Amino acid sequence: MIIVPVKQGDSIEKALKVFKRKFDRTGTMRELRNRKEFKKTSQVKRRKMEKARYVQSLRQAEMD
Repeated sequence: MIIVPVKQGDSIEKALKVFKRKFDRTGTMRELRNRKEFKKTSQVKRRKMEKARYVQSLRQAEMD
């Protein structure tokens, strides 16, 4: 559970901003999106390799 201490006189907007920041850092939404559908390990590896090729091509283009 995320606890956000609110001091006397602090605005709700500030407390909400702190809550959102803490929530993002927990990675809950990222985990839910990953668990939404099952991906085979071969698909995960293929996606990882495609990303590596893309990043490598960007870095190569940057060098030229």
